[in-house]
Amino acid sequence: MRSLSGWAYLQLMRPANIVTAWADIGVGYAAAGGLGGELAPLGWLLLATSGLYGGGVVFNDVFDADLDRIERPERPIPSGRVSLSGAAALGCILLILGILAAAQVSWLSAGVAAAVALAALTYDSLGKHQGWLGPLNMGLCRGGNWLLGVSIVPAMVTERWFLALIPVVYIAAVTAVSQGEVEGGKQQTGLLAIALVVCVLGGIFGLSALADYQWLPALPYGALFAGLVLPAFIGATQDPSPATVRKAVKSGILALIVLDAAIAAGFAGVIYGLVVLALLPLSMALARLFAVT
Repeated sequence: MRSLSGWAYLQLMRPANIVTAWADIGVGYAAAGGLGGELAPLGWLLLATSGLYGGGVVFNDVFDADLDRIERPERPIPSGRVSLSGAAALGCILLILGILAAAQVSWLSAGVAAAVALAALTYDSLGKHQGWLGPLNMGLCRGGNWLLGVSIVPAMVTERWFLALIPVVYIAAVTAVSQGEVEGGKQQTGLLAIALVVCVLGGIFGLSALADYQWLPALPYGALFAGLVLPAFIGATQDPSPATVRKAVKSGILALIVLDAAIAAGFAGVIYGLVVLALLPLSMALARLFAVT
């Protein structure tokens, strides 16, 4: 049991999901015009988002420990491979690491990181049980992560704050679908999620109203995003069984990188979009080793 404890702690952190958070930083970096600048701040923000996302998902399992003993006994905490106190300690360390790493860039970055950490804890402890507020709460976590990337150029945060609305809408869609992972979903929820994804697609191309954003480089990535998400969400709407819903949620989470690549390409060109998209194979490989949901 002890020899497996390190692996169990990694399972708690959802490594495949953390990679999607790196892509968020890549989007913010491009949107802020950070390309060509120093790489050290980018490294600090990648470390920050790793801590914030890892800490957030660890606390998700901490707060769900009693429920998971019934519904998902194979998870690290209910299976006894990780103690509840050990998981809580790991979550605290990761969140603090995230905020401290962000502080190496600027006090604004630290403030954004602290807000993301607070939003994650709110979701884990209360938000997920509050109907439509749960998906919105989770969306705010991801939107804040985009702004964390933008904060690499602090002055751009107030100018580009609206970018956070895109991941807020998208993650709200994914989280709404995920509510049916255990007992099955509802067709109405699936239809709402599909409508939200269509709104996100509109946002990808609607950003062309900005002087420094081009829709054409974003087009192939937007098409790939739609091809990954819409069939999965439509399938979960037609057959809202737990297994189908879990597949849709997994597709939705991994497609975050493609969404990020689309918008990154709009701001910084096709090649930069490919750099962000290159995180997808890594995330998919990790998803075969670790749970995504």
